[in-house]
Amino acid sequence: MSGKSIFKKVYFSNIILGLFISLFSFTAWANEPVAAEATEHAPQQEEKFDAGKMILHHIADEHEWHFFTIGHFHATVPLPCIVYTESAGLQVFSSSNFKNEHHEEVPYQGLKLEHGKIHAENGEQVYDISITKNVASLLLSAVLLLSIFIGIGKTYKENPHRAPKGIQSLFEPIIIFVRDEIAKNNIGEKHYRRFMPYLLTVFFFIWFNNMLGLIPGGANVTGNIAVTAVLAIIAFFVTNLNGKATYWTHVFAMPGVPKWMLLIMTPVEIVGVFMKPFSLMVRLFANMTAGHIILLSLVSLIFIFENSALGIAVVPFSLFMNVIELIVAFIQAFIFTMLVSTYIGAAIEEHHH
Repeated sequence: MSGKSIFKKVYFSNIILGLFISLFSFTAWANEPVAAEATEHAPQQEEKFDAGKMILHHIADEHEWHFFTIGHFHATVPLPCIVYTESAGLQVFSSSNFKNEHHEEVPYQGLKLEHGKIHAENGEQVYDISITKNVASLLLSAVLLLSIFIGIGKTYKENPHRAPKGIQSLFEPIIIFVRDEIAKNNIGEKHYRRFMPYLLTVFFFIWFNNMLGLIPGGANVTGNIAVTAVLAIIAFFVTNLNGKATYWTHVFAMPGVPKWMLLIMTPVEIVGVFMKPFSLMVRLFANMTAGHIILLSLVSLIFIFENSALGIAVVPFSLFMNVIELIVAFIQAFIFTMLVSTYIGAAIEEHHH
């Protein structure tokens, strides 16, 4: 298969996977709890800094994109709220309607925002398919992926034999790394080409979103269990739909094993089929969320102890942790792609007995 056709498949795979994940994340289960902001000002005494509340606020999903706060100024971008209730039908409005001029939460058209979720004041069921911060970030990453790789593809098409330059020279070594060190090694020379579009899409999708999450004000997309669950579900279907007969034989009736042992081994193997994608989901979610929590916890120490001198120690260490997180962002994309390719390789492997 030529490099040109591989890249065409990569672009198509980017579009399908990006839209698939975005649509899944539109659902209400993508919304994680957000720590509620104080709804009343207390002029009598200054409110004590709550590190836990601040951390949860930054790592959770929201109906607005908040960047920073200076005094009483909140730099936020309101996002579209799309909700359906039996009494009012479909409603589309800006999330800014849930905030007054003092940035306090207020009800709007019989709806109220509590802990990051929209509820009806009369208690009826609300179906929330809003474009939240995580969904907006997913769309942004999809646009970046398409823009970059369609541009690279056009360059290859126009100058197929010319040495790479510009952004093409940045991403070509990474693409070759995924091909040689992940796909070929784990899937094999015979079958790796047809899985390259999927593996490249997964790798760059995770890496881009990991990096975007490290930007101040960025969304914690890969720290959202809904997103990692969708990635794991896709990996589950790609692996098992391509599984050969020998793969399923090893799951349900492992050759060479006494029949009485199959009563133990078969249930274990069946559980393993589901545990593999589950481990993918939890590993990516936990690692990225933990990194954000550690960084925010370090910064919180300055406000907890109310000592600016502590910043002399905290700030350099936070910068060091940021560098570590940049490395982790790449490593987590590599590990996820590596494990998926290993599962695919085991599913399509030709066994000889």
